[in-house]
This record gives sequence, C-alpha cells and structure tokens, in this order.
Amino acid sequence: RLITDLELSLEATGQRAAVVLVAGTGSAAIGRDAQGRTARAGGHGPLIGDQGSAYDVGRITVSVMVREYDRAGIDTPIGAEILKQLRFSDWTELRDRARVAADDVFPRVFPIVAAAAEAGHTFAQTLLEYAAREIAALARVIIDRLSLQDSEFFIAKTGGMCNSRFFDAQLDIQLKEVAPRARIGFLRVTPSEAAASLALELI
Repeated sequence: RLITDLELSLEATGQRAAVVLVAGTGSAAIGRDAQGRTARAGGHGPLIGDQGSAYDVGRITVSVMVREYDRAGIDTPIGAEILKQLRFSDWTELRDRARVAADDVFPRVFPIVAAAAEAGHTFAQTLLEYAAREIAALARVIIDRLSLQDSEFFIAKTGGMCNSRFFDAQLDIQLKEVAPRARIGFLRVTPSEAAASLALELI
C-alpha cells in the first residue's frame, strides 16, 4: 500500500503509541494509540493551514517588517537582515518574488527570526512562542481524538524549526502542559530508514 511521508514519520518513532509533530516549512501531526488507531491534523498547506510553521513565521515577520518600514521610512534590524540574507534590494523585490514563489521566501526568514530570538529580541521571541503554541495545539488535537490524555506515549518532534534552541524549548514547555505523561524527544530514525525497514518486512 502507499504510505505517506507523515505515516513514515510515525513508523520512524519505533513506538506503538506515539505522536509525531512536524515543525518545518509546513506543520502537521499524526498519532497512533496502543490499539493501532491513527489520527492526523494539519498539513493543509499555507493557504488554509500550516499555523506555526516556518512559512507562517516568515510571512508574519515580513508583514510586520514592511509595516515598520512604511511607518518609519527605515528598516528595523530584523528587516534589514532579511533583505541582506535573502539578497533582495528592497521590499518590493521581495514582494514580487513572493508572489510567484512564496515557498522560496517565507520559510527562509525563519532562521533569521530564530537567531534574533536567541539574541533576546522581544518580537522574535514572542513570535516563536506563538509558533510553539500552534504546533503544540496540533498535538492536543491528536491526543483528544485518540483519548491519550491519561496514557504514557512518545511525542517525536521533527522538522528544521526544532534546530532553534529557543523554539524547541518553548515547544517542550507547551507539550508538557498538553501531555504531562508523555515522553518528548526526536525521531530515532529518519522516515527514509523507516521506509527501508517496512520494505524489508514486505519481502
């Protein structure tokens, strides 16, 4: 049978009861209880979903930075860093690129926001706290649908956003509130390794 990348991530936990949170360009979650029932949430793309994702964080940041430029006539330090690192001469050039290739713009802003959060920038920290709440909310949906509230299970985080120490710490805080009995960590094997293992089982 066909298995999606999200399902492969669930297999990669190596656990019967588990929830996988994807925090990357997009955001999604999938879970399974001890009886094998599964549920998924998010993963609907940036037009109608992906709250808390790198795309979402980047889009919000760019929107705020453009408004600040319009208000003051100069770029904020974060705004200037975005234009510098993404190699745009001004916000008009960035806007025109985002119109035709948004995935090539907004997710690339996330590392800049993450670095600013590490440096203590209040706006960046507040935005990553918001992102952590949104990603944790996906876990809550899965936990409620599978009635895992009183169970011990594994929450596996995956995606490039978790490379940010500030974001990852905020996500752990949120997850401990959502699932106090869960063990929180990262995928032990990659989805591709899980796919290879499943292929061997089918031989």
